[in-house]
Amino acid sequence: MSAVRPAISQVNVRKVNVSDAAVEVADVTATEEPLEIRVEGRSVAVVMRTPGHDEELAAGFLVSEGVVQHPRDILEVSQCPSIGNKHGNVVDVLLGGAVVNWDSLTRHVFSASSCGLCGKTSIESVFQRFPAAETRWQVTPALIASLPDKLRAAQETFSKTGGLHASGLFDLDGHLVVLREDVGRHNALDKILGHAFMNGMLPLNRHILLVSGRVSFEIIQKALAGGIALVAAISAPSSLAVDFAQEAGQTLVGFLRGETMNVYTHPQRILQP
Repeated sequence: MSAVRPAISQVNVRKVNVSDAAVEVADVTATEEPLEIRVEGRSVAVVMRTPGHDEELAAGFLVSEGVVQHPRDILEVSQCPSIGNKHGNVVDVLLGGAVVNWDSLTRHVFSASSCGLCGKTSIESVFQRFPAAETRWQVTPALIASLPDKLRAAQETFSKTGGLHASGLFDLDGHLVVLREDVGRHNALDKILGHAFMNGMLPLNRHILLVSGRVSFEIIQKALAGGIALVAAISAPSSLAVDFAQEAGQTLVGFLRGETMNVYTHPQRILQP
């Protein structure tokens, strides 16, 4: 198997202080490299990601694209030994019976990566693949407010580089189940979905997702693909994320800072104090 690059890369920088002499020092950055995802030997996507958990990323990508739903749908995810893959930047997924609409998959991936998604048309197409959230559980505002500190405490690579997004999956008691970091916020979530898929945890309908940055339409869409009914974020959601969450039955929380938060959709899952 090819050696995979570490998540942290060594660099040399010049530290500049306006009132003192500049000095040369060693520093670290978050590694960013392309990963080509192949299905049955056929290339379907190239994503810029932080190396690590690449098998989860590939599996989670296929979950969020509606290609696979059960662990039996994938026989193997392996590093491809092809020429030019010395850093392990190609993974191939061998399916176990899932049927792939190649035209739909490649067309959607192209539009998502190059020119963006197109509002209501995209929302309607997503609802054809994933059911709306219909959970009846509730959690307290205090539990949700406790999650950012737990996420930050577990972000080992961010602590060293300051350059990674994070997604954290919590149970309804506020315990961190799994955390993934990546230079791409979508990749971090795909890695969580892949972890859940490979461990037979889907659907994640009794879990809460917390993301370290803003919430886009694609984050909410991927969360719905995993069955997640409550998505919280440190920062703001986009207008399309709010529209999608409303139609999908998902609770969307933004600006989760300290003891305050904004609840944009379906507040019934959050108990009133």
